[in-house]
Amino acid sequence: MADEQRKAEPPKEPNRELERAVRRMEERRERWLRTGEWPVARALGMMGRFGWTIVAPTLLGAFAGRWLDKNFHSGVFWSAALVFAGAVVGFAAVWRRMQKE
Repeated sequence: MADEQRKAEPPKEPNRELERAVRRMEERRERWLRTGEWPVARALGMMGRFGWTIVAPTLLGAFAGRWLDKNFHSGVFWSAALVFAGAVVGFAAVWRRMQKE
């Protein structure tokens, strides 16, 4: 009986993270209703910007890795590690940017 009462009671402290997420979604929806759909050119421009945001650090990692591998005769150790690190940096940058939009 006591277990049933505990399950029926709402939690005493509300989940702050959930409240923030709901508030952020409401703000985005209100902004979208105010401004409307983006023009096609703007949406395509944003996709291109996101693509280069991922590709640029990945390529920098590849070039830096190749240079390190060539100088230290380490096979593809640095190339693989820095390509992965560049991709992580690029995706993280895109993720932060998408959260702002």
